[in-house]
Amino acid sequence: MRDDPRLPTSPGFWRSPLRGTWFTSLLGVVLLVGVTVLFVTGLLSYAAYNPGLSPVNDKTPDKGLLGFYLFAWPTHPHWLYRLTQGVHVTLGITLIPVLLAKLWSVVPRLFALPPARSLAHALERISLLLLVGGGLFEFVTGVLNVQLDYVFPGSFYPLHFYGAWVFFAAFVAHAVLKTPRALRNLRRLRQEPDDPEPDDLVSPRPSEPTVSRRGALWFVGGGSLLLFTTTAGQSSDALRRTALLAPHGGAEPGEGPNAFQINKTAAYAGIDPAETSADAWRLEIVGRTGTVRLSRAQLAELPQHSAALPIACVEGWSTSDQWWHGVRLRDLAALVGHEDDPPDLFVESLQRHGAFRHAALRANQVADPRSLLALSVNGETLSPDHGHPARVVVPAAPGVLNTKWVARMTFGDL
Repeated sequence: MRDDPRLPTSPGFWRSPLRGTWFTSLLGVVLLVGVTVLFVTGLLSYAAYNPGLSPVNDKTPDKGLLGFYLFAWPTHPHWLYRLTQGVHVTLGITLIPVLLAKLWSVVPRLFALPPARSLAHALERISLLLLVGGGLFEFVTGVLNVQLDYVFPGSFYPLHFYGAWVFFAAFVAHAVLKTPRALRNLRRLRQEPDDPEPDDLVSPRPSEPTVSRRGALWFVGGGSLLLFTTTAGQSSDALRRTALLAPHGGAEPGEGPNAFQINKTAAYAGIDPAETSADAWRLEIVGRTGTVRLSRAQLAELPQHSAALPIACVEGWSTSDQWWHGVRLRDLAALVGHEDDPPDLFVESLQRHGAFRHAALRANQVADPRSLLALSVNGETLSPDHGHPARVVVPAAPGVLNTKWVARMTFGDL
């Protein structure tokens, strides 16, 4: 079977003259840097939810030791989550051609016989299986999430979180084994990179070349550049029309001061306009000294403040800074007995379904003077889709923690 050129277990089956250690090593070094950045920004995205604060925010409650790095997410700089998650999503999509080219370049090794020549070789093959499977799983689920195609067998959050740890563990093991060799191979770049290498990736009977290895790298790089230019614009109002591969590309929704991106409309969230009318809606604030109920008109009579903050979501899209106007969260805390040191905050929405109809905020987020219960944006009353009659806006927080259609706020240690 190993010598039958009709079977993929035979080295003669794989005839592309492009395969070789130099080509594979170069792709591997790019992925070494790129995947490391993806993993770090992914961990930061998880930390930004403040999962240790409240079970409401924690979408992976069985994480155990995997949550060792969690910390209280800061509010400075105010664009922090916009940057980290924008890099995570855009870089992940940009690396897809590199990942596919890397898998193509090493596919002969996946079929090599015998499957295990020694214990060390068997462990390497197992790590390779986890690496390939984990990589494909992470990239596929990530792309589906960005496209808002929630076709997972469970929640995206634990699937992507645990998958990332499996993938990165295999990635680190593979990198430790292969990086020294890859760097040695790349030293040939300035010498004779197109010479055949004595390696199992080089076909014993290669076909006639139709493109050079450098040309193939340009092709892969061009594919990555194309994906970058059709994705990165989702993080920029000026370039949003170029984000052809992002659901939040294209024109801004509507016109006027409220014409900036949203994830869910009021209708999609099931918000009944009768509940948000001036006569019906009351904000319930609970704290140390009891409960206070305020109408929107009464909120407007409290000291008003403004803050320029973006909205940034886990799917990678974000807006530029919008001017929000409303009541500081720490001033609302003072109304119910928390004058000196604002505590944590539990926010509940009129939205009755969905993972983040409730959200918890840390004390440092409540205390930040830019954290508001916003009543208007860019000089105009909030539209229903942006959270009318009132919504939370917090610097550097993921969009899902900026709760819309707020109904109840409970201050206290969570």
